[in-house]
Amino acid sequence: MIADLAGKSEKECDEIYYTALLHDVGKIGVPDVILNKEGKLTDGEFDAIRQHPVIGKQILSIITQSPYLSIGANYHHERYDGRGYPNGLKGEDIPDVARVIAVADAYDAMTSKRSYREPIPQQRVREELVKGLGTQFDPVYGRIMLRLIDGDTDYQMREKVEVRELLGNTELVCEEYRSTVSEGIRIFEHATHIHLHSQPAEGITPQEAIPSMVLFDSLDERIHTGEAEKKELVYFEYAEIRFDGRTVCSGARKIQVESAPLEGADSDSGDSRGTDYEVEAVRCMDHALIKLSDGTRRICITVALPDSSRYLYLALTGEHCTLGNLLVSQEEKATDGSEIPRIMDRVTYIDGPAGDVPNVQVDGYRTAATEGIPVREGLALRFHSMSLPTARLVWHCPYIVLFHSDDRKVYGHGYHEYALIRMDGESWKSGAYSENRMPDRKTEEFPGWESFKMLNRQGLDYEVHFHVKGNVVRTETENLGIVIRNETTVLETGKTIYAAVTGDQCALTDIRILEP
Repeated sequence: MIADLAGKSEKECDEIYYTALLHDVGKIGVPDVILNKEGKLTDGEFDAIRQHPVIGKQILSIITQSPYLSIGANYHHERYDGRGYPNGLKGEDIPDVARVIAVADAYDAMTSKRSYREPIPQQRVREELVKGLGTQFDPVYGRIMLRLIDGDTDYQMREKVEVRELLGNTELVCEEYRSTVSEGIRIFEHATHIHLHSQPAEGITPQEAIPSMVLFDSLDERIHTGEAEKKELVYFEYAEIRFDGRTVCSGARKIQVESAPLEGADSDSGDSRGTDYEVEAVRCMDHALIKLSDGTRRICITVALPDSSRYLYLALTGEHCTLGNLLVSQEEKATDGSEIPRIMDRVTYIDGPAGDVPNVQVDGYRTAATEGIPVREGLALRFHSMSLPTARLVWHCPYIVLFHSDDRKVYGHGYHEYALIRMDGESWKSGAYSENRMPDRKTEEFPGWESFKMLNRQGLDYEVHFHVKGNVVRTETENLGIVIRNETTVLETGKTIYAAVTGDQCALTDIRILEP
């Protein structure tokens, strides 16, 4: 996929594919006790590991009709900054096939299950790749990998593991309350419908065998109780909801419960054969609505979430019951939020001064943007950006997008995107409509990524300048030692080019248009 997006020919893509399949064959010469060791390697053990590229080269060199195989094996642990092994090659002195494989191999290693850990969450993987651009990884191929990650919103590229909502089982046996908990089911703007059957444990009445759900957010979509795991996976719990309507409000701002019997239904809430439940859950911005029914009664629970940035997952649990016959489906049409009662004011961070265009709060990756501003020679945009309290990653910062649409809106009618320029220094070409070139450059004033994130949380003033010559737009800005000089060549004619300010988990205020 990386090779294809880099414009490689079909033959080149095939060669890279087969080379990648065999690149680690040299590990056959490394003792299993070292390969499978869970703890830290000794210097001697690491020296043994470092021999596997050389061993792989020796093995694959006998395939003389495919010399690229041994090249990929020998050089895939070289680093772009020259600090890799076995030869310490630097930059483009490293064979092209090995530079592609190095990026894919790092992604695969982080997103695969290991004996000592689960797959690393996608956001953390992305941040590690960002930090390694130009040092560990070729920046061109690294950015292509970032583009693939950004398009993989459901994390489908990771190693597939056979785990489903009921932890891979057909039933979830709940003894003590929360002794077992299912995986999280994502709740968002497309209503999720859940059907399940609850069977009381032997000797327990239906009134005592109550299913429950936990509302939470976590990078791995699972419930966690240990403090170290909670911190590592950014675990946040909103609420607990019993299927009889009782609730525990933990991280949510407020919960409102309304209950009413279903007309004509038998008031008996269940028997020893168990109870079938229907759940409908939907979320819009910082509010969620959950409807529960056991065939006799409907309970509506409105939850005011603390923000619009975190994800919302629903995990099933209970006490003295067995949950099974689980069916989960989602509606195709997204809600506009009108059916969700608003029980608290919207959480906003854009009450500050407004400039020439309205302030914008971007709760997630490009979820909002300013209207397009026509790009002309000498145009400049000045604005204040503050990362939201939930922001924690280097790309939680403002972006500039160059585009055309008939209504001047990002993703509007007739939308063509020409460039996406992030204030953390990322940029890439946008396919058939444009070509982009942005050399990497950081000055001595660059404070490091942790300071970059901290300063963006505190709030920064940005100023972006545009220079236009024919069909070429140069976008220039310098912030925190990151120098951006992006050159966009638009490949279509007769289109007005617009610039808009967007981002990820940031509040954009006092946006000023500085005309030439």
